[in-house]
Amino acid sequence: MTIVLLSGGSGKRLWPLSNDIRSKQFIKIFKKEDGTLESMVQRVYGQIRKVDPQATVTIATSKSQVSAIHNQLGQDVGICVEPCRRDTFPAIALATAYLHDVKGIPLEESVVVCPVDPYVEEDYFRVVEQLGQQALKGQANLVLMGIQPTYPSEKYGYIIPRTQDAVSEVETFKEKPDAETAQKYIDQGALWNGGVFAYKVGYLLDKAHQLIDFTDYQDLFDKYETLEKISFDYAVVEKETKIQVMRFAGQWKDLGTWNTLTEAMEDPCIGEGMLDETCQNVHVINELSVPVLCMGLKNVIVSASAEGILVSDKEQSSYIKPFVDKIDQQIMFAEKSWGSFRVLDVEDESLTIKVTLHTGHGMNYHSHQYRDEVWTVIAGEGRTVVDGVEKKVKTGDVITMPAGCRHTVFADTELQLIEVQLGKEISVQDKQKYELEQ
Repeated sequence: MTIVLLSGGSGKRLWPLSNDIRSKQFIKIFKKEDGTLESMVQRVYGQIRKVDPQATVTIATSKSQVSAIHNQLGQDVGICVEPCRRDTFPAIALATAYLHDVKGIPLEESVVVCPVDPYVEEDYFRVVEQLGQQALKGQANLVLMGIQPTYPSEKYGYIIPRTQDAVSEVETFKEKPDAETAQKYIDQGALWNGGVFAYKVGYLLDKAHQLIDFTDYQDLFDKYETLEKISFDYAVVEKETKIQVMRFAGQWKDLGTWNTLTEAMEDPCIGEGMLDETCQNVHVINELSVPVLCMGLKNVIVSASAEGILVSDKEQSSYIKPFVDKIDQQIMFAEKSWGSFRVLDVEDESLTIKVTLHTGHGMNYHSHQYRDEVWTVIAGEGRTVVDGVEKKVKTGDVITMPAGCRHTVFADTELQLIEVQLGKEISVQDKQKYELEQ
């Protein structure tokens, strides 16, 4: 099967673990069989590979998430990068053009689009596979997955099928209702719209050409920032007459808030956390190296990271976004394609960072105009290149790089550095990249 996973969002509803770079799908909270933790995107990607090891998986995402995706899924995963945010229709049009023009997927092949972050089991992706097969039959231009509701939710749109068959034509769509109206929809046999649908490549490209003036993938990419922001539902789904829905009655959760996310946690504590015997329905996610102790709490989430600390009633945590919007702070942790960094200390004229590089990876060859840097190797072995001179480094070595100096570092084993930036103007914009001569 051919799948496009939509990976977007800034993840502010899961502050302080998420930020503009690290969205919710990259937070590692799900326990694997070996006891290690994995993220939503790792879990979903692994489930797809179990159902269909030969599946063509492409993640449609923004530039800010590419490094995190490579960090968690490796370098081989397919990625279609949106130059800027333009809502779901342009993103899906770009991804489909990428599949056809770059990956060579035929016009008659089917594609299934789904979010990157549902909490599901493998049976979900077996139905996703069937969705693609149904689209190939040509009985409908679009085949949607309709999720069997478990309660009258106000968070989802509803699909009203014409029959109660496993695959049915769609009668109509309903916007997000209040709870009372949602119950009426469910009584009529309505299904949740989980944003999962299948189509043939040629169908979607025809729709894209009707709405956008472009020739091929590269042309669409080049003019992407000029495109109208419009959702796929509004641009395509609501106007399509040949449309079917396939039922799915398995486990499906949208883990968009702390309240729903903690429902999927196997253990009450991740990281250093302790709960006394009087705590009820309390979860702790602690990325700091200090212990968190909770006593006498009920229905509470405690989340601590370098970005901040959240202590909230679980129901109330759904309303976090307007408060987080008021917080203006530097990104304190991020995963990159080469490893990760964590800010340890911020002063007026210095910034201290712990950098971890994966084995075989390195930084760009670069310089800074307004700051000096000092690297102290605290673990591992590697090689530095400073103004063209290569030198092996190991634990305990100190490398000093004055402003204007060209430098990089490569990890022969996993390499950990303490990087101290010194200067009156420390900024992420102060970076000039160069080609490194071999």
